[in-house]
Amino acid sequence: MLVEDTQLYKFILDSGLVTKADLEASKEEADKKSKRLGDVLVKAGKITPDNLRRMQAYMLGIPFVDLKNQKIPFETLSLIPEPIARSHNIVAFKKTDVSLEVAMLDVDDLSAIEFIKKKVNLKILPRLTDADSVKDALVQYQKSLKAEFGDIIAKETETLKMLSEEKGEGATEADLKKIAEDLPVVRIVDTLIKHAILQNASDIHIEPMEEQVLVRYRIDGLLHDAMVLPRQAGPSVSARIKVLSNLKLDEKRLPQDGRFKVDMNGEKVSFRVSILPTYYGEKIVMRLLRENITGFTLEYLRFHGEALERIHRALNLTTGMILTTGPTGSGKTTTLYTMLDILNQPDVNISTIEDPIEYQMARINQTQVRPEIGFSFAQGIRTLVRQDPDIIMVGEIRDNETAALAVNAALTGHLVLSTLHTNSAAGAIPRLLDMQVESFLLVSTLDIVIGQRLVRKLTDSKTAYTLSKDELARLARLVDLDRVMAVLKAENVVKESDWKNIQFYKPVPAGDDDGFKGRVGIHEVLKMSPPVKDLIMKGATASELEDQAKKEGMLTMLEDGIFKCVQGLTTIEEVLRVVSE
Repeated sequence: MLVEDTQLYKFILDSGLVTKADLEASKEEADKKSKRLGDVLVKAGKITPDNLRRMQAYMLGIPFVDLKNQKIPFETLSLIPEPIARSHNIVAFKKTDVSLEVAMLDVDDLSAIEFIKKKVNLKILPRLTDADSVKDALVQYQKSLKAEFGDIIAKETETLKMLSEEKGEGATEADLKKIAEDLPVVRIVDTLIKHAILQNASDIHIEPMEEQVLVRYRIDGLLHDAMVLPRQAGPSVSARIKVLSNLKLDEKRLPQDGRFKVDMNGEKVSFRVSILPTYYGEKIVMRLLRENITGFTLEYLRFHGEALERIHRALNLTTGMILTTGPTGSGKTTTLYTMLDILNQPDVNISTIEDPIEYQMARINQTQVRPEIGFSFAQGIRTLVRQDPDIIMVGEIRDNETAALAVNAALTGHLVLSTLHTNSAAGAIPRLLDMQVESFLLVSTLDIVIGQRLVRKLTDSKTAYTLSKDELARLARLVDLDRVMAVLKAENVVKESDWKNIQFYKPVPAGDDDGFKGRVGIHEVLKMSPPVKDLIMKGATASELEDQAKKEGMLTMLEDGIFKCVQGLTTIEEVLRVVSE
Protein backbone atom coordinates (compact mmCIF):
# COMPACT_ATOMS: atom_id res chain seq x y z
CA MET A 1 0.00 0.00 0.00
CA LEU A 2 2.92 2.37 -0.59
CA VAL A 3 2.10 5.62 -2.39
CA GLU A 4 3.69 5.61 -5.84
CA ASP A 5 6.02 8.51 -6.65
CA THR A 6 3.87 9.52 -9.67
CA GLN A 7 0.78 9.79 -7.43
CA LEU A 8 2.70 11.78 -4.83
CA TYR A 9 4.13 14.09 -7.52
CA LYS A 10 0.63 14.90 -8.87
CA PHE A 11 -0.82 15.39 -5.39
CA ILE A 12 1.96 17.82 -4.28
CA LEU A 13 1.77 19.67 -7.62
CA ASP A 14 -2.00 20.13 -7.23
CA SER A 15 -1.73 21.11 -3.55
CA GLY A 16 0.90 23.79 -4.20
CA LEU A 17 2.81 22.82 -1.04
CA VAL A 18 6.10 22.82 -3.00
CA THR A 19 7.02 25.02 -5.97
CA LYS A 20 7.06 23.30 -9.35
CA ALA A 21 10.81 24.04 -9.79
CA ASP A 22 11.66 22.46 -6.40
CA LEU A 23 9.40 19.49 -7.12
CA GLU A 24 11.03 18.91 -10.54
CA ALA A 25 14.54 19.14 -9.05
CA SER A 26 13.63 16.67 -6.30
CA LYS A 27 12.05 14.26 -8.79
CA GLU A 28 15.18 14.39 -10.94
CA GLU A 29 17.39 13.64 -7.88
CA ALA A 30 15.09 10.78 -6.79
CA ASP A 31 15.27 9.19 -10.26
CA LYS A 32 19.04 9.62 -10.50
CA LYS A 33 19.80 8.19 -7.03
CA SER A 34 16.99 5.58 -7.03
CA LYS A 35 15.43 7.16 -3.95
CA ARG A 36 11.79 7.81 -3.07
CA LEU A 37 10.49 11.27 -3.96
CA GLY A 38 9.08 11.83 -0.46
CA ASP A 39 12.44 11.06 1.19
CA VAL A 40 14.26 13.52 -1.13
CA LEU A 41 11.72 16.30 -0.40
CA VAL A 42 12.02 15.74 3.36
CA LYS A 43 15.85 15.69 3.26
CA ALA A 44 15.86 18.93 1.25
CA GLY A 45 13.54 20.52 3.84
CA LYS A 46 10.78 21.17 1.27
CA ILE A 47 8.18 19.32 3.36
CA THR A 48 8.21 18.00 6.92
CA PRO A 49 8.11 14.23 7.66
CA ASP A 50 4.81 14.91 9.43
CA ASN A 51 3.29 16.50 6.31
CA LEU A 52 4.54 13.64 4.14
CA ARG A 53 2.86 11.06 6.41
CA ARG A 54 -0.38 13.05 6.43
CA MET A 55 -0.36 13.21 2.63
CA GLN A 56 0.30 9.48 2.37
CA ALA A 57 -2.49 8.74 4.86
CA TYR A 58 -4.92 10.93 2.89
CA MET A 59 -3.99 9.31 -0.44
CA LEU A 60 -4.27 5.79 0.98
CA GLY A 61 -7.56 6.57 2.73
CA ILE A 62 -6.13 5.65 6.15
CA PRO A 63 -6.68 7.90 9.19
CA PHE A 64 -3.59 9.74 10.46
CA VAL A 65 -3.09 9.94 14.25
CA ASP A 66 -0.79 12.20 16.24
CA LEU A 67 0.30 10.55 19.51
CA LYS A 68 2.80 13.20 20.57
CA ASN A 69 2.29 14.18 24.24
CA GLN A 70 -0.66 11.79 24.43
CA LYS A 71 -0.82 9.53 27.50
CA ILE A 72 -1.75 5.98 26.50
CA PRO A 73 -3.19 3.71 29.24
CA PHE A 74 -0.52 1.15 30.14
CA GLU A 75 -2.97 -1.77 29.87
CA THR A 76 -3.57 -0.77 26.20
CA LEU A 77 0.07 0.06 25.41
CA SER A 78 1.32 -3.24 26.89
CA LEU A 79 -0.96 -5.33 24.62
CA ILE A 80 1.95 -5.14 22.16
CA PRO A 81 5.23 -6.30 23.78
CA GLU A 82 7.85 -3.55 23.74
CA PRO A 83 10.37 -5.51 21.56
CA ILE A 84 7.67 -5.95 18.87
CA ALA A 85 6.58 -2.30 19.17
CA ARG A 86 10.19 -1.12 18.84
CA SER A 87 11.25 -3.41 15.98
CA HIS A 88 8.07 -2.90 13.90
CA ASN A 89 7.34 0.75 14.89
CA ILE A 90 3.79 -0.15 15.92
CA VAL A 91 1.91 1.06 19.01
CA ALA A 92 -1.50 0.12 20.47
CA PHE A 93 -3.29 3.30 21.59
CA LYS A 94 -7.07 2.73 21.71
CA LYS A 95 -9.03 -0.39 22.67
CA THR A 96 -12.73 -1.27 22.58
CA ASP A 97 -14.45 -4.58 23.33
CA VAL A 98 -14.13 -5.66 19.69
CA SER A 99 -11.22 -3.72 18.18
CA LEU A 100 -7.74 -2.37 18.80
CA GLU A 101 -6.42 0.74 17.03
CA VAL A 102 -2.71 0.60 16.29
CA ALA A 103 -0.50 3.43 15.05
CA MET A 104 2.17 2.43 12.52
CA LEU A 105 4.84 3.95 10.30
CA ASP A 106 4.26 1.23 7.69
CA VAL A 107 0.68 -0.01 7.32
CA ASP A 108 2.02 -2.64 4.90
CA ASP A 109 3.66 -4.57 7.78
CA LEU A 110 1.20 -7.46 7.63
CA SER A 111 3.30 -9.85 9.75
CA ALA A 112 3.15 -7.45 12.73
CA ILE A 113 -0.61 -6.94 12.30
CA GLU A 114 -1.17 -10.71 12.10
CA PHE A 115 0.97 -11.33 15.23
CA ILE A 116 -0.99 -8.74 17.25
CA LYS A 117 -4.34 -10.03 15.97
CA LYS A 118 -3.51 -13.55 17.19
CA LYS A 119 -2.22 -12.26 20.51
CA VAL A 120 -5.15 -9.96 21.46
CA ASN A 121 -7.95 -11.73 19.54
CA LEU A 122 -9.47 -8.40 18.45
CA LYS A 123 -10.05 -6.68 15.11
CA ILE A 124 -6.93 -4.62 14.30
CA LEU A 125 -7.49 -1.12 12.88
CA PRO A 126 -4.19 0.24 11.42
CA ARG A 127 -3.56 4.01 11.53
CA LEU A 128 -0.65 5.94 10.05
CA THR A 129 1.46 8.09 12.39
CA ASP A 130 4.83 9.84 12.40
CA ALA A 131 8.19 8.78 13.85
CA ASP A 132 8.01 11.25 16.77
CA SER A 133 4.65 9.82 17.85
CA VAL A 134 6.08 6.28 17.91
CA LYS A 135 9.15 7.52 19.80
CA ASP A 136 6.98 9.25 22.44
CA ALA A 137 4.87 6.12 22.86
CA LEU A 138 7.94 3.87 23.24
CA VAL A 139 9.25 6.10 26.03
CA GLN A 140 5.96 5.49 27.87
CA TYR A 141 6.83 1.78 28.17
CA GLN A 142 9.80 2.69 30.37
CA LYS A 143 7.94 5.35 32.35
CA SER A 144 5.02 3.01 32.99
CA LEU A 145 7.33 0.19 34.09
CA LYS A 146 9.21 2.52 36.44
CA ALA A 147 5.92 3.78 37.88
CA GLU A 148 4.69 0.18 38.27
CA PHE A 149 7.97 -0.70 39.95
CA GLY A 150 7.82 2.26 42.32
CA ASP A 151 4.26 1.39 43.36
CA ILE A 152 5.12 -2.26 44.03
CA ILE A 153 8.25 -1.41 46.05
CA ALA A 154 6.44 1.31 48.05
CA LYS A 155 3.61 -1.14 48.88
CA GLU A 156 5.70 -4.20 49.64
CA THR A 157 8.81 -2.78 51.38
CA GLU A 158 7.20 -2.48 54.82
CA THR A 159 5.97 -6.07 54.65
CA LEU A 160 9.45 -7.25 53.67
CA LYS A 161 11.01 -5.25 56.50
CA MET A 162 8.69 -6.83 59.06
CA LEU A 163 9.34 -10.33 57.71
CA SER A 164 13.14 -9.85 57.73
CA GLU A 165 13.20 -8.41 61.23
CA GLU A 166 10.85 -11.09 62.52
CA LYS A 167 12.97 -13.98 61.22
CA GLY A 168 16.44 -12.40 61.65
CA GLU A 169 19.72 -14.10 60.76
CA GLY A 170 18.86 -17.44 62.33
CA ALA A 171 16.07 -18.23 59.88
CA THR A 172 15.69 -21.94 59.05
CA GLU A 173 15.27 -23.27 55.53
CA ALA A 174 11.50 -23.58 56.15
CA ASP A 175 11.33 -19.91 57.25
CA LEU A 176 13.29 -18.80 54.19
CA LYS A 177 11.06 -20.87 51.90
CA LYS A 178 8.00 -19.19 53.45
CA ILE A 179 9.55 -15.72 52.92
CA ALA A 180 10.49 -16.62 49.32
CA GLU A 181 6.91 -17.60 48.53
CA ASP A 182 5.41 -14.53 50.20
CA LEU A 183 3.46 -12.34 47.78
CA PRO A 184 5.53 -9.11 48.13
CA VAL A 185 8.80 -10.90 47.27
CA VAL A 186 7.22 -12.81 44.38
CA ARG A 187 5.86 -9.52 42.96
CA ILE A 188 9.17 -7.69 43.25
CA VAL A 189 11.24 -10.47 41.64
CA ASP A 190 8.66 -11.07 38.87
CA THR A 191 8.55 -7.35 38.04
CA LEU A 192 12.34 -7.12 38.11
CA ILE A 193 12.59 -10.02 35.62
CA LYS A 194 9.82 -8.67 33.40
CA HIS A 195 11.44 -5.24 33.32
CA ALA A 196 14.84 -6.74 32.37
CA ILE A 197 13.33 -8.75 29.47
CA LEU A 198 11.49 -5.69 28.12
CA GLN A 199 14.64 -3.57 28.42
CA ASN A 200 16.48 -6.25 26.42
CA ALA A 201 19.05 -6.60 29.21
CA SER A 202 21.71 -9.31 28.98
CA ASP A 203 22.41 -9.48 32.74
CA ILE A 204 20.77 -8.48 36.04
CA HIS A 205 23.08 -7.56 38.94
CA ILE A 206 21.64 -7.50 42.50
CA GLU A 207 24.31 -6.04 44.78
CA PRO A 208 23.85 -5.73 48.58
CA MET A 209 25.42 -2.64 50.17
CA GLU A 210 25.54 -1.20 53.67
CA GLU A 211 22.30 0.81 53.47
CA GLN A 212 20.57 -0.54 50.36
CA VAL A 213 20.44 -3.18 47.61
CA LEU A 214 21.41 -1.88 44.17
CA VAL A 215 19.85 -3.47 41.08
CA ARG A 216 21.58 -2.88 37.75
CA TYR A 217 20.92 -4.11 34.21
CA ARG A 218 23.55 -4.63 31.52
CA ILE A 219 22.02 -3.26 28.32
CA ASP A 220 24.03 -3.25 25.06
CA GLY A 221 27.17 -4.10 27.02
CA LEU A 222 26.96 -1.26 29.56
CA LEU A 223 25.66 -1.44 33.14
CA HIS A 224 22.79 0.92 34.05
CA ASP A 225 21.28 1.52 37.49
CA ALA A 226 17.73 0.15 37.38
CA MET A 227 16.52 0.68 40.95
CA VAL A 228 17.42 0.76 44.62
CA LEU A 229 15.76 -1.62 47.11
CA PRO A 230 15.85 -1.24 50.90
CA ARG A 231 18.59 -3.25 52.63
CA GLN A 232 15.97 -5.50 54.29
CA ALA A 233 14.75 -6.70 50.87
CA GLY A 234 18.10 -8.38 50.08
CA PRO A 235 17.66 -11.71 51.92
CA SER A 236 14.04 -12.08 50.74
CA VAL A 237 14.90 -11.43 47.07
CA SER A 238 17.90 -13.79 47.37
CA ALA A 239 15.67 -16.51 48.87
CA ARG A 240 13.11 -16.08 46.06
CA ILE A 241 15.76 -16.42 43.34
CA LYS A 242 17.20 -19.50 45.11
CA VAL A 243 13.74 -21.13 45.13
CA LEU A 244 13.33 -20.43 41.39
CA SER A 245 16.82 -21.87 40.70
CA ASN A 246 16.49 -24.94 42.97
CA LEU A 247 19.43 -23.85 45.16
CA LYS A 248 20.03 -24.38 48.89
CA LEU A 249 18.16 -21.68 50.78
CA ASP A 250 20.17 -21.86 53.99
CA GLU A 251 23.62 -21.89 52.31
CA LYS A 252 24.97 -18.35 52.58
CA ARG A 253 28.70 -19.01 52.95
CA LEU A 254 29.51 -20.74 49.63
CA PRO A 255 28.92 -19.62 46.03
CA GLN A 256 26.04 -21.35 44.20
CA ASP A 257 25.07 -21.66 40.53
CA GLY A 258 21.69 -22.53 39.09
CA ARG A 259 19.21 -21.70 36.37
CA PHE A 260 15.50 -21.28 35.72
CA LYS A 261 13.27 -20.47 32.78
CA VAL A 262 10.39 -18.04 32.15
CA ASP A 263 7.96 -17.69 29.26
CA MET A 264 6.91 -14.09 28.67
CA ASN A 265 4.65 -13.12 25.78
CA GLY A 266 5.65 -16.31 23.94
CA GLU A 267 9.37 -15.55 24.38
CA LYS A 268 11.27 -18.23 26.30
CA VAL A 269 14.12 -16.83 28.39
CA SER A 270 16.55 -18.89 30.48
CA PHE A 271 18.25 -17.27 33.47
CA ARG A 272 21.71 -18.49 34.46
CA VAL A 273 22.11 -17.60 38.14
CA SER A 274 25.37 -17.06 40.03
CA ILE A 275 25.30 -16.27 43.77
CA LEU A 276 28.43 -15.06 45.56
CA PRO A 277 28.69 -14.28 49.32
CA THR A 278 29.96 -10.71 49.94
CA TYR A 279 30.50 -8.64 53.10
CA TYR A 280 26.95 -7.19 53.13
CA GLY A 281 25.08 -10.24 51.83
CA GLU A 282 24.74 -12.33 48.69
CA LYS A 283 25.52 -10.74 45.32
CA ILE A 284 23.39 -12.24 42.55
CA VAL A 285 24.10 -12.03 38.82
CA MET A 286 21.56 -13.47 36.38
CA ARG A 287 22.48 -13.90 32.70
CA LEU A 288 19.45 -13.77 30.36
CA LEU A 289 19.57 -16.29 27.52
CA ARG A 290 16.84 -15.99 24.90
CA GLU A 291 16.20 -19.56 23.74
CA ASN A 292 14.16 -19.12 20.61
CA ILE A 293 16.59 -16.90 18.72
CA THR A 294 16.96 -18.46 15.28
CA GLY A 295 17.39 -17.45 11.68
CA PHE A 296 20.65 -15.53 12.13
CA THR A 297 22.98 -15.40 9.14
CA LEU A 298 26.64 -14.41 8.96
CA GLU A 299 25.57 -11.36 6.93
CA TYR A 300 23.09 -10.42 9.68
CA LEU A 301 26.00 -10.58 12.16
CA ARG A 302 27.77 -8.09 9.83
CA PHE A 303 30.48 -10.33 8.43
CA HIS A 304 31.39 -9.06 4.96
CA GLY A 305 33.89 -9.21 2.11
CA GLU A 306 36.95 -11.48 2.40
CA ALA A 307 36.17 -12.38 6.06
CA LEU A 308 32.74 -13.75 5.03
CA GLU A 309 34.29 -15.74 2.14
CA ARG A 310 36.91 -17.27 4.48
CA ILE A 311 34.23 -18.49 6.92
CA HIS A 312 32.08 -19.99 4.14
CA ARG A 313 35.13 -21.79 2.70
CA ALA A 314 36.01 -23.18 6.17
CA LEU A 315 32.41 -24.35 6.70
CA ASN A 316 32.59 -26.35 3.45
CA LEU A 317 35.46 -28.45 4.87
CA THR A 318 34.70 -31.82 6.46
CA THR A 319 37.64 -31.83 8.91
CA GLY A 320 39.63 -29.28 10.85
CA MET A 321 38.97 -26.66 13.50
CA ILE A 322 37.21 -23.27 13.51
CA LEU A 323 37.73 -21.06 16.56
CA THR A 324 35.96 -17.88 17.68
CA THR A 325 37.81 -15.71 20.19
CA GLY A 326 37.07 -12.70 22.37
CA PRO A 327 36.29 -11.79 25.97
CA THR A 328 33.10 -12.79 27.82
CA GLY A 329 30.02 -11.19 26.25
CA SER A 330 31.57 -10.55 22.83
CA GLY A 331 29.02 -12.64 20.90
CA LYS A 332 31.23 -15.74 20.37
CA THR A 333 28.41 -18.20 21.12
CA THR A 334 25.99 -16.43 18.75
CA THR A 335 28.59 -16.69 15.95
CA LEU A 336 29.08 -20.41 16.73
CA TYR A 337 25.33 -21.12 16.68
CA THR A 338 24.96 -19.19 13.40
CA MET A 339 27.65 -21.39 11.83
CA LEU A 340 25.95 -24.51 13.27
CA ASP A 341 22.66 -23.34 11.75
CA ILE A 342 24.35 -23.15 8.32
CA LEU A 343 25.90 -26.62 8.79
CA ASN A 344 22.67 -28.16 10.14
CA GLN A 345 21.70 -30.27 7.10
CA PRO A 346 19.84 -33.63 7.08
CA ASP A 347 22.96 -35.54 5.94
CA VAL A 348 25.19 -34.62 8.92
CA ASN A 349 25.23 -35.55 12.60
CA ILE A 350 26.02 -32.57 14.84
CA SER A 351 26.76 -32.95 18.55
CA THR A 352 27.67 -30.27 21.09
CA ILE A 353 29.12 -30.18 24.59
CA GLU A 354 28.30 -26.87 26.30
CA ASP A 355 28.27 -25.02 29.61
CA PRO A 356 25.50 -23.94 29.60
CA ILE A 357 23.28 -24.78 26.61
CA GLU A 358 22.44 -21.21 25.60
CA TYR A 359 20.16 -21.70 22.56
CA GLN A 360 18.24 -24.86 21.77
CA MET A 361 18.44 -26.00 18.16
CA ALA A 362 16.40 -28.61 16.30
CA ARG A 363 18.21 -31.74 15.01
CA ILE A 364 21.35 -30.98 17.05
CA ASN A 365 22.35 -33.21 19.98
CA GLN A 366 23.21 -30.79 22.76
CA THR A 367 24.86 -31.91 26.01
CA GLN A 368 25.40 -29.92 29.22
CA VAL A 369 28.63 -30.44 31.18
CA ARG A 370 28.25 -31.21 34.90
CA PRO A 371 31.60 -30.69 36.68
CA GLU A 372 30.07 -31.50 40.08
CA ILE A 373 29.63 -35.14 39.01
CA GLY A 374 32.86 -35.34 36.98
CA PHE A 375 31.26 -34.74 33.55
CA SER A 376 33.66 -32.15 32.07
CA PHE A 377 34.29 -30.86 28.53
CA ALA A 378 37.12 -33.40 28.18
CA GLN A 379 34.88 -36.31 29.28
CA GLY A 380 32.16 -35.05 26.94
CA ILE A 381 34.48 -34.92 23.89
CA ARG A 382 35.74 -38.45 24.61
CA THR A 383 32.16 -39.72 24.54
CA LEU A 384 31.07 -37.61 21.56
CA VAL A 385 33.74 -39.01 19.22
CA ARG A 386 32.23 -42.47 19.85
CA GLN A 387 28.78 -41.16 18.84
CA ASP A 388 29.65 -41.03 15.11
CA PRO A 389 29.42 -37.25 14.74
CA ASP A 390 30.39 -35.31 11.60
CA ILE A 391 30.55 -31.97 13.42
CA ILE A 392 31.40 -31.34 17.07
CA MET A 393 30.88 -28.03 18.87
CA VAL A 394 32.82 -27.59 22.13
CA GLY A 395 31.43 -24.65 24.13
CA GLU A 396 34.85 -23.49 25.32
CA ILE A 397 38.46 -24.69 25.36
CA ARG A 398 39.47 -24.00 28.98
CA ASP A 399 42.31 -26.38 29.75
CA ASN A 400 45.11 -28.51 28.29
CA GLU A 401 43.09 -31.73 28.22
CA THR A 402 40.13 -30.18 26.37
CA ALA A 403 42.51 -28.51 23.87
CA ALA A 404 44.33 -31.80 23.18
CA LEU A 405 41.07 -33.74 22.71
CA ALA A 406 39.54 -31.04 20.44
CA VAL A 407 42.65 -31.04 18.21
CA ASN A 408 42.65 -34.84 18.17
CA ALA A 409 38.96 -34.89 17.15
CA ALA A 410 39.77 -32.47 14.29
CA LEU A 411 42.63 -34.77 13.19
CA THR A 412 40.42 -37.87 13.12
CA GLY A 413 37.89 -36.73 10.53
CA HIS A 414 35.61 -34.30 12.38
CA LEU A 415 34.90 -30.61 11.92
CA VAL A 416 35.32 -29.02 15.36
CA LEU A 417 33.93 -25.59 16.33
CA SER A 418 34.88 -23.97 19.62
CA THR A 419 35.63 -20.73 21.49
CA LEU A 420 38.70 -19.42 23.27
CA HIS A 421 39.19 -16.42 25.56
CA THR A 422 41.86 -14.30 23.86
CA ASN A 423 42.06 -10.63 22.84
CA SER A 424 42.64 -11.20 19.12
CA ALA A 425 42.47 -13.89 16.45
CA ALA A 426 46.28 -14.11 16.28
CA GLY A 427 46.43 -14.41 20.10
CA ALA A 428 44.66 -17.80 19.89
CA ILE A 429 47.79 -19.49 18.49
CA PRO A 430 50.17 -18.74 21.42
CA ARG A 431 47.29 -19.54 23.81
CA LEU A 432 46.86 -23.05 22.32
CA LEU A 433 50.63 -23.59 22.34
CA ASP A 434 50.59 -22.61 26.05
CA MET A 435 47.98 -25.36 26.50
CA GLN A 436 50.62 -27.88 25.35
CA VAL A 437 49.13 -28.36 21.84
CA GLU A 438 52.01 -29.33 19.55
CA SER A 439 52.65 -26.74 16.80
CA PHE A 440 52.73 -29.42 14.04
CA LEU A 441 49.26 -30.64 15.16
CA LEU A 442 47.95 -27.07 15.28
CA VAL A 443 48.97 -26.25 11.68
CA SER A 444 47.43 -29.57 10.54
CA THR A 445 44.02 -28.91 12.11
CA LEU A 446 43.28 -25.19 12.51
CA ASP A 447 41.42 -23.67 9.51
CA ILE A 448 40.41 -20.15 10.61
CA VAL A 449 40.31 -18.09 13.81
CA ILE A 450 37.63 -15.42 14.23
CA GLY A 451 38.28 -12.53 16.64
CA GLN A 452 35.31 -10.37 17.61
CA ARG A 453 33.82 -7.67 19.82
CA LEU A 454 30.38 -6.06 20.09
CA VAL A 455 29.89 -2.30 19.70
CA ARG A 456 26.70 -0.36 20.37
CA LYS A 457 24.64 0.33 17.27
CA LEU A 458 23.41 3.81 16.31
CA THR A 459 19.68 4.38 15.92
CA ASP A 460 18.22 6.47 13.08
CA SER A 461 18.67 9.54 15.33
CA LYS A 462 22.19 10.33 14.15
CA THR A 463 24.02 13.20 12.55
CA ALA A 464 26.79 13.07 9.93
CA TYR A 465 30.12 14.90 10.19
CA THR A 466 33.59 14.80 8.64
CA LEU A 467 36.92 14.53 10.45
CA SER A 468 39.33 17.46 10.71
CA LYS A 469 42.94 17.16 9.57
CA ASP A 470 44.12 16.62 13.20
CA GLU A 471 41.44 14.00 13.87
CA LEU A 472 42.40 12.12 10.69
CA ALA A 473 46.06 12.21 11.72
CA ARG A 474 45.17 10.75 15.15
CA LEU A 475 43.05 8.04 13.54
CA ALA A 476 45.83 7.21 11.04
CA ARG A 477 48.16 6.47 13.97
CA LEU A 478 45.75 3.73 15.13
CA VAL A 479 44.49 2.35 11.81
CA ASP A 480 45.89 1.83 8.33
CA LEU A 481 43.41 4.14 6.58
CA ASP A 482 44.61 3.12 3.08
CA ARG A 483 43.69 -0.53 3.78
CA VAL A 484 40.25 0.47 5.12
CA MET A 485 39.63 2.74 2.10
CA ALA A 486 40.58 -0.10 -0.30
CA VAL A 487 37.95 -2.37 1.32
CA LEU A 488 35.31 0.41 1.43
CA LYS A 489 35.76 0.99 -2.31
CA ALA A 490 35.94 -2.74 -3.14
CA GLU A 491 32.59 -3.30 -1.39
CA ASN A 492 30.99 -0.17 -2.94
CA VAL A 493 30.38 1.52 0.41
CA VAL A 494 31.98 4.76 -0.82
CA LYS A 495 32.91 6.19 -4.22
CA GLU A 496 34.97 9.05 -2.75
CA SER A 497 38.63 8.23 -2.00
CA ASP A 498 39.60 11.29 0.08
CA TRP A 499 39.14 10.74 3.83
CA LYS A 500 38.48 14.50 4.27
CA ASN A 501 35.10 14.03 2.56
CA ILE A 502 34.12 10.70 4.15
CA GLN A 503 31.15 10.99 6.51
CA PHE A 504 31.14 9.56 10.03
CA TYR A 505 28.18 9.65 12.42
CA LYS A 506 27.34 10.72 15.97
CA PRO A 507 24.22 9.91 18.04
CA VAL A 508 21.56 12.53 18.72
CA PRO A 509 20.44 11.81 22.32
CA ALA A 510 16.85 12.70 23.29
CA GLY A 511 15.64 12.31 26.88
CA ASP A 512 16.26 8.74 28.06
CA ASP A 513 17.32 7.69 24.54
CA ASP A 514 21.12 7.97 24.16
CA GLY A 515 21.02 7.40 20.39
CA PHE A 516 22.16 3.75 20.60
CA LYS A 517 20.02 0.61 20.42
CA GLY A 518 21.29 -2.96 20.12
CA ARG A 519 24.81 -4.07 19.23
CA VAL A 520 26.70 -5.05 16.12
CA GLY A 521 29.82 -7.20 15.71
CA ILE A 522 33.25 -6.06 14.57
CA HIS A 523 35.44 -8.94 13.42
CA GLU A 524 38.76 -10.19 12.14
CA VAL A 525 39.22 -13.57 10.44
CA LEU A 526 42.71 -15.11 10.38
CA LYS A 527 43.22 -17.79 7.72
CA MET A 528 45.83 -20.50 8.24
CA SER A 529 47.77 -19.89 5.03
CA PRO A 530 51.14 -21.61 4.31
CA PRO A 531 53.15 -18.48 5.39
CA VAL A 532 51.17 -18.30 8.69
CA LYS A 533 51.78 -22.03 9.28
CA ASP A 534 55.54 -21.52 8.69
CA LEU A 535 55.57 -18.71 11.26
CA ILE A 536 53.79 -20.94 13.82
CA MET A 537 56.36 -23.68 13.31
CA LYS A 538 59.09 -21.08 13.94
CA GLY A 539 57.42 -19.99 17.21
CA ALA A 540 56.34 -16.53 16.00
CA THR A 541 54.58 -14.08 18.35
CA ALA A 542 50.93 -13.02 18.01
CA SER A 543 51.94 -9.62 16.55
CA GLU A 544 54.13 -11.30 13.88
CA LEU A 545 51.23 -13.61 12.95
CA GLU A 546 48.86 -10.62 12.77
CA ASP A 547 51.28 -8.66 10.51
CA GLN A 548 51.43 -11.62 8.11
CA ALA A 549 47.62 -12.00 8.15
CA LYS A 550 47.25 -8.28 7.33
CA LYS A 551 49.59 -8.72 4.34
CA GLU A 552 47.22 -11.47 3.18
CA GLY A 553 44.19 -9.16 3.35
CA MET A 554 42.89 -9.60 6.92
CA LEU A 555 41.01 -6.55 8.18
CA THR A 556 41.72 -6.19 11.93
CA MET A 557 38.87 -5.62 14.41
CA LEU A 558 39.81 -1.94 14.70
CA GLU A 559 39.86 -1.52 10.91
CA ASP A 560 36.54 -3.37 10.59
CA GLY A 561 35.18 -1.03 13.28
CA ILE A 562 36.16 2.04 11.20
CA PHE A 563 34.60 0.35 8.13
CA LYS A 564 31.33 0.05 10.10
CA CYS A 565 31.59 3.67 11.30
CA VAL A 566 31.60 4.80 7.63
CA GLN A 567 28.55 2.58 7.04
CA GLY A 568 26.78 4.57 9.79
CA LEU A 569 26.38 1.57 12.12
CA THR A 570 28.40 2.94 15.07
CA THR A 571 30.77 5.72 16.18
CA ILE A 572 34.58 5.96 16.23
CA GLU A 573 34.46 6.56 20.01
CA GLU A 574 32.47 3.34 20.52
CA VAL A 575 34.94 1.28 18.45
CA LEU A 576 37.94 2.70 20.34
CA ARG A 577 36.17 2.06 23.68
CA VAL A 578 35.63 -1.61 22.86
CA VAL A 579 38.88 -2.44 21.05
CA SER A 580 41.49 -1.58 23.67
CA GLU A 581 44.90 -2.08 22.13
